[in-house]
Amino acid sequence: MAEQLTVPPFSVISGEQVQTALAGREKQVVDMVETTYRVHGAGDSVNPPSYFLTFPDRPTSRIIALPASVGGEVGVDGLKWISSFPENVAGGIPRASAVLILNDRTTGYPFACLESSIISATRTAASAALAADWLTRDREGGRPRRIGFFGVGLIARYIHMYLAGTDWTFDEIGVFDLQEASANGFRDYLTGRSAADGSPETANVTVHDSAESLIRNSDVVVFATIAGTPHVHDKSWFEHNPLVLHVSLRDLDPDILEDAVNLVDDVEHCLKANTSPHLLEQRSGNRDFLLGTLDDVMSGRVKVPADKPVIFSPFGLGVLDLAVGKFVYDQTLSSGDLQVIDGFFHELKRYG
Repeated sequence: MAEQLTVPPFSVISGEQVQTALAGREKQVVDMVETTYRVHGAGDSVNPPSYFLTFPDRPTSRIIALPASVGGEVGVDGLKWISSFPENVAGGIPRASAVLILNDRTTGYPFACLESSIISATRTAASAALAADWLTRDREGGRPRRIGFFGVGLIARYIHMYLAGTDWTFDEIGVFDLQEASANGFRDYLTGRSAADGSPETANVTVHDSAESLIRNSDVVVFATIAGTPHVHDKSWFEHNPLVLHVSLRDLDPDILEDAVNLVDDVEHCLKANTSPHLLEQRSGNRDFLLGTLDDVMSGRVKVPADKPVIFSPFGLGVLDLAVGKFVYDQTLSSGDLQVIDGFFHELKRYG
């Protein structure tokens, strides 16, 4: 006789609860993201291609489905459903919104729906902080002391938070954004944060008047824009060999990548959807420009040279969203604050 199964209760976790569960746990989350990258690299995951829902009447907007399954200690399946509507920014609300669905591995029933824009920003920031650590470990003089943020929305704020939360300190922080008000707002956030907690990492914050000035004066450059096509074309801006966290994926002319050390989170995922690496692949007809993945670096399969710009282009993997989401679920459950929707699944008897 088949084992009797139980339908799991269904819960909803709000953005406020997500933020509470993650607050102050930057090091723990970065360690979890590293573990998930290693699980994925070992093949104990399923991370199919993301699906892009686009609209002929709204060409700048899209909604992306990221299905995934991750093994290891996380052991969960699920789906992130995230929208990107850039026109929202002009209307005073964030560009991106998202939900994450977690599915039980035994029954397939969904057991939680989580607000996921915070989860998405968190896993992106944790991935960037992890990459910054591993890709600068062998640099002469230790960790870089000058960082520049190109594009200063939610993602930039979270990346800064995760760098600060994993013990990065900077002598200089540069800021550049096409919107002057946004650049000034991020500067005020950085200086206000420093004043509030006494941290030294924001002692010198500069709003740059050009992209060139920002890049040339930064040893780590964070691209967190909404650009759909490359807009940075001059290779000479990178001649000081910075680490580039190319989080927004479509900022750099393929010529810049061609003369750099290129690393991604997942080759098949990153080389699509007209990302800058994908454009270079289409032009060159090969993938020889890729050194490997971040997991290759962490596992010692490749060594990062120091005589070229190093560009990390993370497409963003659904397995990371699942790992962070399951962590949030477990924290919320243990706190006793889980909001269960009684009777969510109603037709549970085959014949009524």
